[in-house]
Amino acid sequence: MIRALRLLAAGAVLVLAACGANDAPALDPEGAGLRALPSHGVFDYQLGGAYDPGPGGGPERIDVVVRDAGEPPLPGAYSICYVNGFQTQPDQAALWQERPETLLHDDAGAPVHDPDWPDEMILDPSSPAQRDRILEIIGPEIRGCADAGYDAVEIDNLDTAARFPQIDQDGALALAASYVGIAHEEGLAIGQKNAAELSGRAQGELGFDLAVVEECGAYDECAAYTDVYGDQVLQVEYPDSLAEAGLTFAQVCARADRAPMTILRDRELVAPAEPGYRYEAC
Repeated sequence: MIRALRLLAAGAVLVLAACGANDAPALDPEGAGLRALPSHGVFDYQLGGAYDPGPGGGPERIDVVVRDAGEPPLPGAYSICYVNGFQTQPDQAALWQERPETLLHDDAGAPVHDPDWPDEMILDPSSPAQRDRILEIIGPEIRGCADAGYDAVEIDNLDTAARFPQIDQDGALALAASYVGIAHEEGLAIGQKNAAELSGRAQGELGFDLAVVEECGAYDECAAYTDVYGDQVLQVEYPDSLAEAGLTFAQVCARADRAPMTILRDRELVAPAEPGYRYEAC
């Protein structure tokens, strides 16, 4: 999912001790070691198609990578597994339709689709029963990331409750806390995805360990993440949003509040062999 997210925050549970040292373990409340995000290196964002480093137009080496949960982690890299935690993935529509109580419905009784991503339906975690049913699907996905050998998981669409006011925001944050708990139980760090307004509570109350952020340079909100997570932030910018903001990537790279690993990617995040591929780093 590629978007700048917003969220109205509320309280929740789980406190995590953060650690900024390169490769030092962060600890969850039960004391299980989690591998922290490296504080420097080469980062790549590969949601549009996984590829290995080396000749062919991409980075010659990759130290940190984000890939879809359906792809394997990259050997030797700190690998982060993408999971859509608050909306459905296009290839799972039938699975969710078998659980209609997990979906947000409009006044006519039809599932609500994201207008920006019309092949995604909106999950409704407002009640404990709804959250339990959602976790029956998303929980195994997170555990599958751990089984595959990933180091961390990125949970997308934390802003859904803010964009769809029919959803109870406390319920959405309770679901986020459950995702944190599952990830930590499986030995995975977990990343906040965008939602700048949530950063303080996401890290301090919900227990998120790091942040994966899009377009914070274009929206002038990088400090909302780096002031909270320090060097545990990955930043992705896109050419179109920078152009709309009247910025160059070089100007973003020169900012003191940017993440240590900041990259420019094409909007579709395609592999190097595909038309439109773009990758720069600072």
